[in-house]
Amino acid sequence: MAIENPSREEIGAILKKAKTIAVVGLSNNPERTSYQVSAAMQKAGYVIIPVNPTIDEVLGVKAVASLMDIEGHVDIVNVFRRSEQLFDVAKEFDKIDADVYWAQLGLANEEAYKFLKENGYTVVMDRCIKVEHALTR
Repeated sequence: MAIENPSREEIGAILKKAKTIAVVGLSNNPERTSYQVSAAMQKAGYVIIPVNPTIDEVLGVKAVASLMDIEGHVDIVNVFRRSEQLFDVAKEFDKIDADVYWAQLGLANEEAYKFLKENGYTVVMDRCIKVEHALTR
């Protein structure tokens, strides 16, 4: 099964509608891509929720240990974890009320993709949310 991302127009619509992005694997190290991308999205007006059990806070926001610890609705779950961990994150994603599962550039997992699509979710893999946001404004 090949991974098919939404069209650029659909991605633009997702990003225009979204307000809250939970970032799984967000690092508090400013040198890391997850930090740089999340800081840019926060600056663009999105609410960022750090999901990382090993840190207390990042970008001025208290971190949560897992997606299950988030209160309220999440529009996009943006994942910065190794490809082999995407399925475990997908199973947790399925238990919360989130709209879009987004795996960052360089990350893809067919098992996670198939599971999420079979459960009716919108899935984006191997795309940088910051780049897509810049391209679809």
